[in-house]
Amino acid sequence: MSNARPIRRALISVSDKTGIVEFAQALAQRGVDILSTGGTARLLAEQGIAVTEVSDYTGFPEMMDGRVKTLHPKVHGGVLGRRGQDDDVMATHGINPIDMVVVNLYPFAATVAKEGCTLEDAVENIDIGGPTMVRSAAKNHKDVTIVVNAHDYDRVIAEMDANDKSLTLETRFDLAIAAFEHTASYDGMIANYFGTMVPSYGENKEGDEESKFPRTFNQQFVKKQDMRYGENSHQDAAFYVEANPEEASVSTARQIQGKALSYNNIADTDAALECVKEFDEPACVIVKHANPCGVALGKDILEAYDRAYKTDPTSAFGGIIAFNQELDAETAKAIVERQFVEVIIAPSVSVEAVEVVAAKKNVRLLECGEWTTKTTGFDVKRVNGGFWFKTATKAWYRLMTLKWFLSVNQQKKS
Repeated sequence: MSNARPIRRALISVSDKTGIVEFAQALAQRGVDILSTGGTARLLAEQGIAVTEVSDYTGFPEMMDGRVKTLHPKVHGGVLGRRGQDDDVMATHGINPIDMVVVNLYPFAATVAKEGCTLEDAVENIDIGGPTMVRSAAKNHKDVTIVVNAHDYDRVIAEMDANDKSLTLETRFDLAIAAFEHTASYDGMIANYFGTMVPSYGENKEGDEESKFPRTFNQQFVKKQDMRYGENSHQDAAFYVEANPEEASVSTARQIQGKALSYNNIADTDAALECVKEFDEPACVIVKHANPCGVALGKDILEAYDRAYKTDPTSAFGGIIAFNQELDAETAKAIVERQFVEVIIAPSVSVEAVEVVAAKKNVRLLECGEWTTKTTGFDVKRVNGGFWFKTATKAWYRLMTLKWFLSVNQQKKS
């Protein structure tokens, strides 16, 4: 296997230490020499894992309250050195090759999300050495493995066991892409955060006022699924979700059964769920073509569904049904016996309700979880060549508009 590279030396420096002890133990058991820094090195040593401090390896101490730890030629030369090309210069300067880098970055997002976070707190949680090592290892993926996600630890060990302690180029390339995605997201968060601190000058603005909107907007989206087609059959499409999506959304929902969601299913399910979130009482919303055709409250969700369905039974056919409380078996039975439905979504679904809906195997049944807020941070719309962002519509305003819509609709039918 000519493109495989054995792992003999690994550098480990992580902020999120989830699973790192077990991973380091597995590497050590396979004969890998481990270099590490600061708190990570202390943790591994406390667990009885043989580890060499980077400061001992480089002969240069950590300094400036830990700001300078890994920024040294013996570290980056070992990571960036091209096997078979830079061997002589590495030997001349006493630089040993580093075959694996395991790094995740300072918790910038968690820090700035804390109430009372100061500018100094934010600045001190901007990682410098970490992204540098990540990018160096990812750039040199032809020879070096970079691991930034704890969920890849088991995968790496399994492949080492299957390939005589080596990893293939295909795996190294995949992990390198994940590394670049990781640093892109990290830098984007930093730019967004500090971008809101740029003074906003303009009409009705004070010169020193901070903006709700950063000067540049950076957002990472992760592909959740490829779709058979888009809104129309001639269009290619894929569904992407935010790297850190809102709670209780169509993006985070768990599909219990049914066919894959289509483009229109996702759009209509989002409309139905966001509408039903407005209510505290048991509520049901039925949506067809992104418009509510039935919205109702009841003493329980069965009564709410019955009322929503009777609002417009014709349009409810083939619609999307959303609830703001758990879907129970009685309500599920009423739905599947009464109408054809594309999607049912609720915060939770009882075991008995799952069994009822299972009789209609094509019905897409989704469980989205509970929500604590009724609105998201921003509404976004694409226009040719750009996007506009606005703060989300307040719940009371959306509810007032919905009541007006239902009132007008009822008058038309009477």
